[in-house]
Amino acid sequence: MTLQEKWKIQRERKAFLALADGSIFYGYSMGAPVDSFGEVVFNTSLSGYEEILSDPSYAGQFVTLTETEIGNVGVNSADMESEKFQAAGLLVQQINADSNWRSEESLVNALKRFGIPALAGIDTRALTLLLREKGTVKGFICTSGKVTPEEGVAKAKAWNGLDGIDMVESVTCKKPYEFSDDFASDFGMPKELPPADLKLVAYDFGIKKNILRNLRMQGFRVTVVPAYTAANDVLAMKPDAVFFSNGPGDPAGVRDAVQNAKAILGKVPVMGICLGHQILGLANGAQTGRLKFGHHGGNHPVKFLDTGRVMVTSQNHNFAVLENSIDSEILEVTHVNLNDQSIEGFRSKKVPMIAVQFHPEAAPGPHDSNPFFVECRKLVLENKR
Repeated sequence: MTLQEKWKIQRERKAFLALADGSIFYGYSMGAPVDSFGEVVFNTSLSGYEEILSDPSYAGQFVTLTETEIGNVGVNSADMESEKFQAAGLLVQQINADSNWRSEESLVNALKRFGIPALAGIDTRALTLLLREKGTVKGFICTSGKVTPEEGVAKAKAWNGLDGIDMVESVTCKKPYEFSDDFASDFGMPKELPPADLKLVAYDFGIKKNILRNLRMQGFRVTVVPAYTAANDVLAMKPDAVFFSNGPGDPAGVRDAVQNAKAILGKVPVMGICLGHQILGLANGAQTGRLKFGHHGGNHPVKFLDTGRVMVTSQNHNFAVLENSIDSEILEVTHVNLNDQSIEGFRSKKVPMIAVQFHPEAAPGPHDSNPFFVECRKLVLENKR
């Protein structure tokens, strides 16, 4: 039986997405045959579905891809941002067979292997418009046929969602490790690495491999530690700097993170990205809140206030630091989102600390903001004891 014949049979297995607002979207199951809950978000990236699905920041979320043709390049281990797909589900218009020399398996096979439900045949334009108007919505994917659409809506309404939940627990590493990578370039040739002359400890709240690669490319020798590692244990490692990583969910729900950040600030230079940016905001007395439908995609314009330069950035977050909660005597806002004026970065006026909400590693996405990693090294060298 050919792959196309198998997929024809698959398309006969009707499935649906039920939303807490009562909406129902019908499609066919192309992933793991499981039912699942998740927060429904949309991502506007034209490519990079493998990096998106394997980004731990998507834990607990159903990702709607606005690009219509998905799966063309298959899946390969080199492009994974973590060891497995992390999203709770995938919603697309069409999944295609893979046709690329780098592909190790089809997207459908990978979804099944990682236990991720996926619906194809979804009207992704209508779903995206709904999310844009109503914001992030709780959802229930049914592929088993054991639940009626009406029952699915009731389940979505009854689900508690992700607010206040510690999603990091499911994605953080279990023990510390030294990061190493072969750093093969896009052309299969190894990249020349600079000497690892600075020791950095990175809190793993769901850290992406390309963040670690970029830190290493700036000369950091990176030790990754579990999210709940005590500040005293981190400082006992005598790092030149501490990094707070990206990750999923509500920053207020991450156990011990804010307290650890408070204990580390002022002891060594500190940097943060995405969830790490939010945690450092909370540690400096600011507050965080949920965005209406989040920022997910590779086309978000951000203005760097120091220079007036506008960058196109990759983003993936549902929460943000609230501007009116920032104490201007403690934090200086450095970056602003030009779509909704939300805060995209700040620095401390008291201690060596910088953080950004967007993803400067951009996997996938544009590399406009990659110089943030250069600034990380500069910050450490200027404050090295």
